[in-house]
Amino acid sequence: DVATRTGFTSHRNLRETEREKENSMNFTLDLCTPLTLTSLTGVRHKSQGPSVEKCGQMRFITAEAKASAGRLDGKMREKTLTMDTLNPQVKAVEYAVRGPIVLKAGEIERYLEEGGTKPFSEVIKANIGDAHAMGQQPITFLRQVVALCTFPELMDSPSFPEDAKWRARRILQGCGGHSLGSYSASPGVECIRKDIAAYIEQRDEGVPSDWENIYLTTGASDGIMTILRLLVSGKDSSRTGVMIPIPQYPLYSAAISEMDAVQVNYYLDEDNCWALDINELHRAYQAAKQHCQPRVICIINPGNPTGQVQSKKCIEEVLHFAYEENLFVMSDEVYQDNVYAPDCQFHSFKKVLYEMGPEYFSSVELVSFHSTSKGYTGECGFRGGYMEVINMDPEVKAQLVKLLSVRLCPPLAGQAAMDVIVNPPQPEEHTFKQFHQEKSSVLGALAEKAKLTEQILNSVPGIKCNPVQGSMYAFPRIFIPPKAVEEALGMQPDMLYCLRLLEETGICVVPGSGFGQKDRTYHFRMTILPSIEKLNVLLGKVRDFHISFLKEYSGLEWDEI
Repeated sequence: DVATRTGFTSHRNLRETEREKENSMNFTLDLCTPLTLTSLTGVRHKSQGPSVEKCGQMRFITAEAKASAGRLDGKMREKTLTMDTLNPQVKAVEYAVRGPIVLKAGEIERYLEEGGTKPFSEVIKANIGDAHAMGQQPITFLRQVVALCTFPELMDSPSFPEDAKWRARRILQGCGGHSLGSYSASPGVECIRKDIAAYIEQRDEGVPSDWENIYLTTGASDGIMTILRLLVSGKDSSRTGVMIPIPQYPLYSAAISEMDAVQVNYYLDEDNCWALDINELHRAYQAAKQHCQPRVICIINPGNPTGQVQSKKCIEEVLHFAYEENLFVMSDEVYQDNVYAPDCQFHSFKKVLYEMGPEYFSSVELVSFHSTSKGYTGECGFRGGYMEVINMDPEVKAQLVKLLSVRLCPPLAGQAAMDVIVNPPQPEEHTFKQFHQEKSSVLGALAEKAKLTEQILNSVPGIKCNPVQGSMYAFPRIFIPPKAVEEALGMQPDMLYCLRLLEETGICVVPGSGFGQKDRTYHFRMTILPSIEKLNVLLGKVRDFHISFLKEYSGLEWDEI
């Protein structure tokens, strides 16, 4: 009857389900026979003959079976990668620009988005030089060229100017399959390398540049890391020493830690607008020779985080020092378009080296770096950049090319963006007027904000800010009362200050300890990228917070401050 048949079916299904579960949890695969339905399911059919010979079998256990086994013996499989087995050089890496303060800022942002309340309505992230995230508009011509390269069908559109179209066609002709989606040669697209060399010659007023010394990179950071990999070697007292400015951009200290090199600090002169003192270079070099082999000196000009522009005389002294001590020179020049002080001018290390004469220009090993991320374009997300390599040993250069080939090539969209920066519209072209207006507007606004930042910060008791001559940052010195220093306990006092600033005002800046600073001095780095309106709000909040902070920890009233 129906009930009997139904009961039989249910009983049979139950037995089959249990058997299938058992088979799925624990089955064997014979390594001597080809894969068959039997070997994979454990279910034999009459036509398949006798069972397999035991000739070496792999046992497969499902996650369910393993979990059951773990519960039975009370043990679970240990993880292979733990903090104990992690590469110790990775643990030593620190990168303050995206460190604990920024993570906390993200938490607060999410809290506000979910309806939480704070004494402020938004987090203002002044921690990083990300121009577009701060509201800066893209340069129209650059986006037009990259758009045309990305979607060539737009070549037929009358909305795009011919100046942009012919540049895009030229770039695409240098790409495999005329597509931005192809790989390029590891050093970059040839026509772009040639455009960069022509740009450098024009920038340096005729100093020759060989396009075969140009290498496209994934942002300047990629190039800096690559060159450091070539330079770092040795053990114990023969380990490579890397001289870096303090304060410094944390990429350098992070790379040095990751590569297990030796960080050699030379301190910039805060009382002299963060100038580079040649006597300090000699002091740092001689001290380092006691425990490592200094082989390279890094310079950031214009400065990050300090915003200074080095004079020609200073650069000559650095190059002479490198010549005398046989040091490799790495010149980070990504802010070369960001010079605001009327009495300052950007001088490339290469041009100054050339003007020092053949003895220097033919022998000092120099690599200089540039990027799409800064300047007036602020195209951080394209990850475009280049480096120019001077006087590198030919055999070492072959090793450089080998190292670059491992990462195949930089993103082609970034290469295209870099090409527009070095090959912008010329005065005789139709697009020049709009391009020039947009570029001048960005740089003019940055100059205005640099001056505003300096003026307002210097009006606050207990804050001293050097002139922001260039780049995108201010690095003011802040007075932190002894009581606050004591309260900081395990953290740096300026970390305590910046955390309090974030939690009470929504302003996210980076403590100076993340960049390096002289003992018992405290700073923070902030970008000048927010709009004038938002920057005024930001600086006003910093002013009010600092005065409140001083009153809380110094026991002083307003009129005493």
